[in-house]
Amino acid sequence: AVLYVSGAKNKQAPPLSLHLQSTALSEGHIALAQPQDHESQTIVSCGRTGGRHKIVIVDPDTLQRCPPDRVGEIWFSGPTVAQGYWNQPQVSAQIFKAYLAGTGEGPFLRTGDLGRIDDEGYLFITGRAKDLIIRGGHNIDPAEIEEALAGHESVAFAGAIGQPDAHSGEVPAAYVELVEGADTTVEELMDFCKKHVLERAAQPKYMELMDELPKTAVGKIFKPDLRKSAITRIYNDALDKAGLAAKVTSVEEDKKRGLVAKVRCDGAVSDDALTEVLGSFTRPWDRTS
Repeated sequence: AVLYVSGAKNKQAPPLSLHLQSTALSEGHIALAQPQDHESQTIVSCGRTGGRHKIVIVDPDTLQRCPPDRVGEIWFSGPTVAQGYWNQPQVSAQIFKAYLAGTGEGPFLRTGDLGRIDDEGYLFITGRAKDLIIRGGHNIDPAEIEEALAGHESVAFAGAIGQPDAHSGEVPAAYVELVEGADTTVEELMDFCKKHVLERAAQPKYMELMDELPKTAVGKIFKPDLRKSAITRIYNDALDKAGLAAKVTSVEEDKKRGLVAKVRCDGAVSDDALTEVLGSFTRPWDRTS
């Protein structure tokens, strides 16, 4: 379904764009840059909302309004917003009935998109809240990695995610689909990222070339499959290093817990042994045998 949030009355008007410092943007700040700066990132406005519709930019942690120079989650209210998901009252209350902390203003729809509104009411989308890579408490926008890789002549598509890490919670990982006939290696692309991903913490710690990246029906990269692949690889590597006869056989989506690794092991492996190995990761797991 399509939900109207913002737009332009004059279809002939040129799009409004901003050139921003990519490093500041990855940290949730707005800092203008010159178009020719190699550190700049261009974002295009989605227009302004109108009528009985309302947009607010909210800190997803505190649920309070963001100041004008900050990027936050886009919350939306208006007559076109649905009541919720069918037969899912708890999830519907979280997503469709959000209220601002302190003021109690609402209800709003939590879109899950990140963005900001300028002084004239123009909305700019900068990314997805769920896509943020949180490395040791530091937020990394995967778009910085993806846009850098997109600048390589051999890259057709690139998707960046946060893969589990026992020390930092998550570290950046990139998955790449090459253009037909290209023979670029992972090592070459990692070196490319070291030069073009300006924030050192955002440089990928892992990269994988795939024949074809998983995509949605409209051609967007389907990141949940990439996350499942990363969880399986990291957890199984940790189990192998610990010498445990256990293996992640699948990663499933749970409405409350998110992605959950399903671990199968023989009877000789205790729950305490599994917890010692996998307990340091933030993603949950369940024993299946």
